Amino acid sequence: MKSIAHAAPAVDVQAAPKLHKRNVALDRARTFLTLVVLLHHAVIPYTYFGHTDPTSWIGFDCVVLATDSFFMAMFFFLSGLFVWPGLGHKPWLIFLRDRLLRLGLPFVVCAFTVIPIAYYAIALRETPELTLSEFWRKTMTVGPWPSGPIWFVYVLMTFDLTASLLYRVSSRLLDPINRLSMKGFDHPWKFWLFLVVVSAAVYVPLLVRYGPYYWFEFGPFSVQASRVLLYAAYFFIGAGIGSANFESGLLSAHGRLTERRWFWTGITVIPYGLMWVMIYIKREIIGNPNPLPAWYLSIYGTFYVLFSASILFAILAYFLQSKSSGPTLLDRMQGDAYGMFLVHYPIVLWLQYWLFDFDLPAIAKAAIVFFGTVALSWAATAVLRKLPGAKYVL
Repeated sequence: MKSIAHAAPAVDVQAAPKLHKRNVALDRARTFLTLVVLLHHAVIPYTYFGHTDPTSWIGFDCVVLATDSFFMAMFFFLSGLFVWPGLGHKPWLIFLRDRLLRLGLPFVVCAFTVIPIAYYAIALRETPELTLSEFWRKTMTVGPWPSGPIWFVYVLMTFDLTASLLYRVSSRLLDPINRLSMKGFDHPWKFWLFLVVVSAAVYVPLLVRYGPYYWFEFGPFSVQASRVLLYAAYFFIGAGIGSANFESGLLSAHGRLTERRWFWTGITVIPYGLMWVMIYIKREIIGNPNPLPAWYLSIYGTFYVLFSASILFAILAYFLQSKSSGPTLLDRMQGDAYGMFLVHYPIVLWLQYWLFDFDLPAIAKAAIVFFGTVALSWAATAVLRKLPGAKYVL
């Protein structure tokens, strides 16, 4: 027999989207992901394979493999959760204006300022006599013009604009996903299986076609070719969950997902370990060929989507069941998290540049970079948010 606490209430899956009140658990998950981004960028130079600093530690390879295999997809998933209700309660032009202000404006500003300042640290290591003005002019005119982490902002804006067009076609387009979310209240594994199948269908073929390193690029507009449809899938699956009955479906604080957090954590370990097995095969058995064979990419891509879906469920289960009333550190940081994401990249690269010649262990360097980046990007965001109108953007 089902307990009353876990019996999904009867709801209308055709209910119109309604705006959700602030969800503390999801706010904390989003802020946590921001810190994961900062950690990812802080430790990359100190990885054992392909490190760019004199020191390295194999443990950071474990961190980078894990973070790179889920965190951006999860960002798109969380962003998608609230897009359908927003479309249902804002006139179309107002929604577009808000997205352009919140996403388009920061992307443009960062592409012309934050990103060149960040990559100047790398260029200066190679050409010490290069001035910032010379590097900026070369970036704007000759290129390359990398986007760094802000590629996420323009891709998210593209998904939002696409969602707004689809909503005008029919506000019921995502009802099948919402119905599956309702079943996920009692049987989250069904939704997990759906996420895995869709992810594999849109990711593995592109991974085989383009490989893991190719990016579509046009000036500062770039996106990883193999993952663009994966990100779209996570975004629109999230939108389907959030389109109606949010508190009664998969992400209900009283659903089965929150009870099985340790189960999902255990499930996550299996594909993660298998990805390392495939990396060993690539490097030690088949000789790290370029390009990688299709059979290898297909198997690795399958483990990748299994890991990404499983860790998404594990993290959501943890935050949904959290009983902390707060305010926690994540709660205090929540309002500044977006700004921290936007401004952190030059901070992290310049700290790494400064530490390059220091004779310190990799763990010490990474710790200095990570905590320094958190503190300085948080402080910078707090200052920027005091500017007139900045809170509407940051």
